[in-house]
Parts: sequence; structure tokens; C-alpha cells
Amino acid sequence: MPFIPHTKADVERMLATIGVDSVEKLFEEIPQSLRSAPLAGVPDALNEQQVLRLMRERAEQDGRFLNFLGAGAYEHHIPAAVWELTTRGEFYTAYTPYQPEASQGTLQMLYEFQSMIASLTGMEVANASLYDGASGLAEAILMAVRLHGGSRRIVLPETVHPVYRKVVHTIVRAQSIELDVVPSGDDGVVDPAEVAARMRGAAALVIPMPNFFGRLEALGELATVAKEAGALSIGLVNPVACAWLAPPGEWGPGCDIAVGEGQPLGAPLSSGGPYFGFLAARQAHVRQMPGRIVGRTVDIDGKEAFTLTLQAREQHIRRSKATSNICTNQGLLVTAATIHMALLGPAGLRGVAMASHANTARLVARLTRIPGVRNAFPGAPIFHEALLRLDVPVGDVLRALEAQGILGGYAVGEHYPRWADGLLVCATEAKTDADIELFATHLERIVSKRRLDPPCAYKDS
Repeated sequence: MPFIPHTKADVERMLATIGVDSVEKLFEEIPQSLRSAPLAGVPDALNEQQVLRLMRERAEQDGRFLNFLGAGAYEHHIPAAVWELTTRGEFYTAYTPYQPEASQGTLQMLYEFQSMIASLTGMEVANASLYDGASGLAEAILMAVRLHGGSRRIVLPETVHPVYRKVVHTIVRAQSIELDVVPSGDDGVVDPAEVAARMRGAAALVIPMPNFFGRLEALGELATVAKEAGALSIGLVNPVACAWLAPPGEWGPGCDIAVGEGQPLGAPLSSGGPYFGFLAARQAHVRQMPGRIVGRTVDIDGKEAFTLTLQAREQHIRRSKATSNICTNQGLLVTAATIHMALLGPAGLRGVAMASHANTARLVARLTRIPGVRNAFPGAPIFHEALLRLDVPVGDVLRALEAQGILGGYAVGEHYPRWADGLLVCATEAKTDADIELFATHLERIVSKRRLDPPCAYKDS
């Protein structure tokens, strides 16, 4: 509910009603020694007009950029209704339902979210969300190790997002879990034969879809490799891609666990967050899932009701039995995602995926017409990201593009030295032909100018 200020007369009438002379009287029972001193360094109050101007000036400092940067954070169109509904007081101020019987609306929303994620990933059960995709992958790995009950070695392709790999390492390294990183080939994917050679004695295999370069791995073949080795398979997925491409539950024999970042489902790009993770699995694995699961039942009168069916967090059960101590449900972001998916529906979400792929194909075709710009993996199947290679320093190009109001992509050389000249670009359904042409025009001018300079040290690996 919007804040409604009270006039001096309003305050006096309320005080008279409750029989006190002043607001200070309401707090006189608090000893003076416990009261805080006045706040220091707080500027004088501003009126509404002044506050609005200040906030506009602060917002403009961030700038407005034409964005072709993906790498885990994606600019999709978000219908206005999503956050108009999400920021209603019933959702906006609600917290985790520790008294679930009093939170039927929140529980129903979480139940609907779980149902949608299970359907989207082709799995049988989903939880009520996790912190984010990166820590969610770590949770999936811990879950897989518990389920396997023997090995503590995880086979992890190099094509998994490098930040995700770092987060996973940070979380699992103290638990004697070994991450066996499989290098990618020159085509930007891992070789199933190389993966198979490393699977002996492994607990699980992580399979990204799409991978960090936007490439599509041999999903069914990799899931089969894990199954034949007696290991679990973990599908690390973009939820929008699952609306069009085969979901992890349908890769070969089917994955055991599916996990990912939910930001593409209604969360705006807001200075890096907040985001939320999702995790789904087969019914047989439900007891080892981290977080909470909301179930549907009937009450004593036979009416439909919702309840917290599973609470596997250390706050709820004995620490020794908890499946996680960092999992939570990102309720507000999940609310937005649920409304977003409900508004778009299966056909709408599939349309977003197809339009994103088509725009990226157009983007790559246009940019590779520029001398000095080429596709790193020509002819390879991608989703909505692609790796380009430049004949000039990528960092210089990105700085020059930013000066023109364009975020031109992600320089991958920091994480993949063999592609030091690599620029990862992304186009979602939010990009137009005019956007692509503007990007290409500036990129062509910048690259041609840099090529006239002395040769740079960037060479093909």
C-alpha cells in the first residue's frame, strides 16, 4: 500500500484518541541510556520535487546502454503486469512461510512455481528455489554426492560458466569433493569420448545447455555416458532454452537433477541482481533435495490446501540431517517468475526462445561481414549467444563501443586464454534489426580504425 503522510491535525487527533500528549510519550518507558543519539551526517530533509530530481540524476549516472552482453545475465522483455503484481503488498512484504497454515496465498504461488519448473525441465519434482544459479549448481553437486554414496569426484566440463565453476569450487572444496574439469575442444564443446574416459568412479557429470559459448553439447550422448558409468547426471540449463529445446528430463535416459538460474524469467538487469536459482529432480531423489517443497492437500473439511511438505534446511531439522545450510527460497523473484511464465504460457516462452535464437543468428551474420570479425565456431548449433574472434584487442573495442552507449559483449580471454581474441555476444527477443545495424555500424568503424594501428599481440591459438 502506498505511504500516506499524516498532517499535524491527524497526529493530534490520534494522540487524543489514545490519551497521550505527544509521540515521545509513547516511548517514555525506554530508559534514556538505551536511546540512540541523533543521527550524524544526515542532510536536511528534501521536499518531494527535490527528492525526485535527485533520484533521476542518480539513475542517469548509470546510463542507458544498448545491450548485447549476456554471459549469464539476459535482457528479456518483461510485461508490465509482472512487477505491477509482484510489488503488491501481499507479495512484496511477505517472508518465508514459517507458519505455513497462515500463508496459503504464498504457498499456492510457490506450488505453482514448482509445477511450472518441473514441467519446463521435464522433471518430476522441483523445490521452492535457491539463492542463484551458481550456488544452485553447488547444491546439485552436493545432492549428487549424497545420492551416489561412494565417489566424491565430479566431472565438470570447461564449458560450464567460469564463474559458476569458481563458486562451486569455493563451496565444495572443504568437503573433499574433487572437480575433474574436462577441457573443451577447438569447436567449443567437450568430446563425449574424453568425458567417458573420465567417468570411471565418478559420482556425477554436469551437462550445460547451452554452454558458456552458447554452443549445444551432445546432450543425450553425455547423459548416456553418465548413466552407463553408474553416475548421476546434472543438467545445468537456461530455462528459456528449455521452452524450445529438449529439457534435461529428455536427454538420452534423462538427467537425474536439473538446475539453473531463473533470472531470464521476469527478473530485470538491476546492477547484478538479485537473482534466484531453481532445482528439479526425479521423484526418487526428493529426500536429498535442498530447500523447501510445497505440496497440495486437503484440510479437515475436504477443501484444497497447501503446506510445506519438505523442509530440509538446518533451521527446521537436526543439523546432521540437513541437506543444506545456505539454501533459501527467493520468494519475491520467484513470484515474478511465476507471474511471468503464467502470462507468457508455453507458446509465449517458446516464442521468446525462438526469437532470441533468430536475432542472434542475424547478429552473427551481420557482424561477421565486417573485415576482422569472424565466427569462432562457424556452422555450429547455438542458442542465443555466439563467440566471435576479432583481429584487434577485444578490450579496446569494448571500451570504444561503451563510449557510444553500447555494451558490445563479454571478453572471454580472462577465463579462456586460447580465445584471448574472443568476444561473446548475445541477442534476445528484445533486440530489433535497427539495434543490430547500429551495433554493426559502430563495430565496423572501430575495428577498421584499430586495424590501421600497428599489429596487436592477439593471434589465433
